[in-house]
Amino acid sequence: TTTTTTTTMEEQQQQNHEGRLPVASYRLATDKAFDGTTNRGAYSFCMCPGGQIVPASTQDDEVCVNGMSFSKRDSLWANSALVVTVNPNDAILDPYRHVYNGGKGKEEDDDGHVLAGLAFQKDMERKASIMGGGNLTVPVQRVTDFVNGVASTTAPSSSYRLGIKPSACHEIYPKPLVNALRDAIVNHFEVQMPGFLCEDALLHAVETRTSSPVRVSRDAVTLQAVGVKGLFPAGEGAGFAGGIVSAAVDGMIVADAIVREFGGDDNDDDDDGGNVSKK
Repeated sequence: TTTTTTTTMEEQQQQNHEGRLPVASYRLATDKAFDGTTNRGAYSFCMCPGGQIVPASTQDDEVCVNGMSFSKRDSLWANSALVVTVNPNDAILDPYRHVYNGGKGKEEDDDGHVLAGLAFQKDMERKASIMGGGNLTVPVQRVTDFVNGVASTTAPSSSYRLGIKPSACHEIYPKPLVNALRDAIVNHFEVQMPGFLCEDALLHAVETRTSSPVRVSRDAVTLQAVGVKGLFPAGEGAGFAGGIVSAAVDGMIVADAIVREFGGDDNDDDDDGGNVSKK
């Protein structure tokens, strides 16, 4: 089980100059985001210059957002996810280890922990939906208010088209994740990119699907699913990547494994003495 907890941050870029420049992009990261007890990884993810925030929910009672850019990348905003890592053995997941179906009251037996990340993800998305008031309205919070632990009562303009509601997004997440993200913003991101911490930066909650909350087990040598011969789990959906590039690399590795398994031998000859092509 692996998961990440994120929120999406959007900054409106001022264009009060002659000869419009493109909206700036950025990449921020630290492995020393202090959560009150230990350090966690925190980083920007899926940077979309000139982009917009879009709904990615799969249930009416859940809110999940994502970011994208059209080909021209010409909107007023730059948006990216802000990610805080959650490990499989994380104490944050303890309340979810024996919850089945996203916390609806049913308990699993010995294997309930396998879906702990999924249950945690659903819980965050449902809390965001309640805070937003339903109808896929997204709760938002100025970064300055998030850092200070106060609810936002106003918000700058947003690219999210289905409606936003100034809120206390810091109340959605477990305290260690809030502490880590605050520390990352104040003591790392603002140092790496001065001006990142400002009132016009707006957090949208929640983006919980930057990586799969469940990993399909596969053999380390054959790369086939454990117990299912001929099935090759690969990429983000199977839990073996965390982005476009890493998914592509994993796909190449798995493709080689498939060729080894089914490709035949280059030296095999057919009945007429010719070479047999790989299947």
